[in-house]
Amino acid sequence: MELRTAPRRPRSAPARRRRLNQEERSERSRGQILDAALRLFSSKGYHGTSMRDIALAARVSTGNVYHQFPDKETVFRTLLDQYWAVVASPEYPFNRALYEGAFPNDLEALGRAARETVQRYRPYIALIYVDVVEFEGSHIRKFYSDMASRFEAFLSTPEAARASDALRPGVSPLLAVMLATRFLLNYFTVEILFGVPNHFGRDTDTVLHEISDILGRGMLRQQHQT
Repeated sequence: MELRTAPRRPRSAPARRRRLNQEERSERSRGQILDAALRLFSSKGYHGTSMRDIALAARVSTGNVYHQFPDKETVFRTLLDQYWAVVASPEYPFNRALYEGAFPNDLEALGRAARETVQRYRPYIALIYVDVVEFEGSHIRKFYSDMASRFEAFLSTPEAARASDALRPGVSPLLAVMLATRFLLNYFTVEILFGVPNHFGRDTDTVLHEISDILGRGMLRQQHQT
């Protein structure tokens, strides 16, 4: 005798709503946990923050934190991964300035974009230094190892190809854009993250103007041909 199974009833609308509500609550809890962890890790460090601290700051139970993340290091890695995704986005302020043509013809605009970047993502940038001090850079090493290839991808775009024509013969576009990037971002990291304004002995706008001139024209006296 062949047994027939009753056809499965479609999930009722209330059941679907309950499932969606559970998913929304879970996603909301995850966001709260990550936001709290970012605040704590960037201010107290990794080892100075416990999963219980994160739960209290996120206003969820410690069990909820462990339900979302198996351990504290996973939370830390997730935050860095969030930032790497932002850095790759065309909406990242520094990237936007690059693609709008700030390099190499308007380095002051690129500097202003660097300032906006550090101001907006200050807690995430602090995590980089936490990783260097507490993990010997193990979580950020690959990101920095791949930096040159990311800039090569930018330089392969039509916008960057046109900009490279402005460089004097013999100047590597890759080295030039990486030099400008590292200087500008590091300058504003010291000013904003480390809290040291005017650390070049002059106000920021003056420094941006003069450094842009030095990067654009060089620092040596021009030799005039007779």
